[in-house]
Amino acid sequence: MRITISGPPGSGKTTVAKLLSKKLDYPLVSAGEVFRKKAKDMSMDIIEFSRYAENNPDVDYSIDEEIVNIAANMDDVVIDSRLGGWMLYRKGIPAFKIYITASPETRAKRIQKRDGGDFDKVLKDMLIRENSEKKRYGELYGINFDDLSIYDAVIDSSTRSPEEIISLIMDVMQ
Repeated sequence: MRITISGPPGSGKTTVAKLLSKKLDYPLVSAGEVFRKKAKDMSMDIIEFSRYAENNPDVDYSIDEEIVNIAANMDDVVIDSRLGGWMLYRKGIPAFKIYITASPETRAKRIQKRDGGDFDKVLKDMLIRENSEKKRYGELYGINFDDLSIYDAVIDSSTRSPEEIISLIMDVMQ
């Protein structure tokens, strides 16, 4: 089964995707890792690279095309990608699509714990990145990132552990 895990920065989607992939013994494909690697390769931080990507649509096209191609050629895979659910939905590729969310404050605390830094700056940068991505995805693909109607499950991770979320996902998938 193809499973996409989507959500905004700091929602816990990557942690959940890693745990789910391990639990199901499915390979994990992470668009975020690809994006971060491309940023590092260009000696940019995530904010700089997000801004760069706004003016260079080939960045998103190449990442999204790679995700779609992998999904189209694998029956059992977990895809950690903000747009993974939308990309597979639009291409008619069957997948169980999950959206993980949390409050902005919760997400910023998680990012701060992972990456360090001042909370207010982390929150501001996270919101800038999120708005940059919403703008890009709207312009590139005509996607309303706030439309969650394509997802099979929407889970708020604010007060749940990753293990509780995995349990919920397993229940919903059955």
